[in-house]
Amino acid sequence: MEKNQTLEQIRNFKGAYPKQLWYLFFSEMWERFSFYGMRGMLVVFMVSQLGMDDKTSQLQYGATQAWVYAFTFIGGLFADKILGFRKSLFWGGLLMIVGSVILAVDPKNFFFLGISFTIVGTGFFKPNISSIVGQLYHDGDVRRDAGFSLFYAGVNLGALIGGYICIAVANGNLWSSFVPENLRWNYAFGFASIVMIVSLLTFTQTQKSLGEIGLSPLAALQANKRKTLELVTYIGSLALVPLIILMVANTKYTDYFMMVIGPASIVYLFIEMRNFSVAENKKLLAALVFIIFSIFFWAFFEQSGGSLSLFALNNLDNKLIGIELDPNGVNNSANSLFVIIFAALVGIVWVWMAKRKIEPNTVVKFGLGFLFLAGGFWVFYYTKFFAGPDGKTSLDLFTLGWFVITFGELCLSPIGMSAMTKLSPQRTQAVIMGMWFLASAYGQYFAGLLGANIAEASENATNLEKLNTYADGYQQLAVYALIAGVLLIVISPLVKKLMQDVK
Repeated sequence: MEKNQTLEQIRNFKGAYPKQLWYLFFSEMWERFSFYGMRGMLVVFMVSQLGMDDKTSQLQYGATQAWVYAFTFIGGLFADKILGFRKSLFWGGLLMIVGSVILAVDPKNFFFLGISFTIVGTGFFKPNISSIVGQLYHDGDVRRDAGFSLFYAGVNLGALIGGYICIAVANGNLWSSFVPENLRWNYAFGFASIVMIVSLLTFTQTQKSLGEIGLSPLAALQANKRKTLELVTYIGSLALVPLIILMVANTKYTDYFMMVIGPASIVYLFIEMRNFSVAENKKLLAALVFIIFSIFFWAFFEQSGGSLSLFALNNLDNKLIGIELDPNGVNNSANSLFVIIFAALVGIVWVWMAKRKIEPNTVVKFGLGFLFLAGGFWVFYYTKFFAGPDGKTSLDLFTLGWFVITFGELCLSPIGMSAMTKLSPQRTQAVIMGMWFLASAYGQYFAGLLGANIAEASENATNLEKLNTYADGYQQLAVYALIAGVLLIVISPLVKKLMQDVK
């Protein structure tokens, strides 16, 4: 059993990374196996098993993923005010296990029930494990970005394994001789439930090393009152499952929700800002700039689970550097492979540049992220010029697009999580992290709308015509990403002033 350490002892670690980061790395890795494995299956499952058309599946995907990330704001709020990071994480993990088991047993008849449990569970799990990572560092520790980059590699290791295995099993392209055809989807969802159990066990067996990090903020409250508030939170989150089923199954309700939750979260933040100093509030305004721009980044990037899934299914050949692979599995996991290879290296580069005082500030890093994103979508666009008469194009070139986008993600996502922890006061950190993931919810939501528009434009078209329509849509996204990147770099001096001493 790990020996308890004080917060000061934990933060005064020697070397590049605290040991606690490795424990969180593996817990997050298995949780992301579960999440990305299921994410990669959603659109294909809805089209092939639930009989939805391409447009409906895109809208449904956007709504489902929007709720996954929107609930992180609620999970962060309850962690800040009642449960603390650790209990929130544990409760979320349990709900995710229940949801994935339901999908493994009968995905067709209980699809929305299983997905709804997973949505609520992810809301309690995801923002709080990231917040724990931020608590491992002193303010101003230049090793923080490198730590988040390593943590992000854990995210992507899980996404790589789960993202390819689950969809390949479901499509019968992996272990097909061992998995009965009528149970392929059950087995695929079953993998997600097993690894989620591993994730939760990893956390429970190592949380002793975290010392006081993540404990309930109500520790000073009378035990009976604290337990009552915790119990109400647990029961309330379970009571939300039927509501989530209704909202996810009927995307118009998701539209209404997205019109309200974003403005409401900003109003809540402004109310909280009354309790902070002018300097702290300037940093929170800078955080809002990053949050707003990240919406656009994820709206484009998250075509991966939506329109790009159908593009991979219908318009890509199955040869990558001469090796036969499931094209949708590649779409769902190539980015993660590249992150694993380059995340630690990029983190080391940031540290190297920081020591020499030449590291670009966070705003410029965000701008570079958009420029790489634009480059990747230009590559997706150019796949149309390599297509045959059957509408099939090069998986090699498509994968190159993900290679380019990966560097954009590494400039934005791990740096963004790190920036949220640096710019927000500790007592509102989980809420700010929740808002960061809420921005992802809006990105997912708009990703569904963008994908639905592309699908509608290509309705009743030949496979070659569909490829051209999708590619032209990706060209438009490339232009928008380029504009956003340039704008961020132009306004970087202003945002840097709001950030003050935060690099």
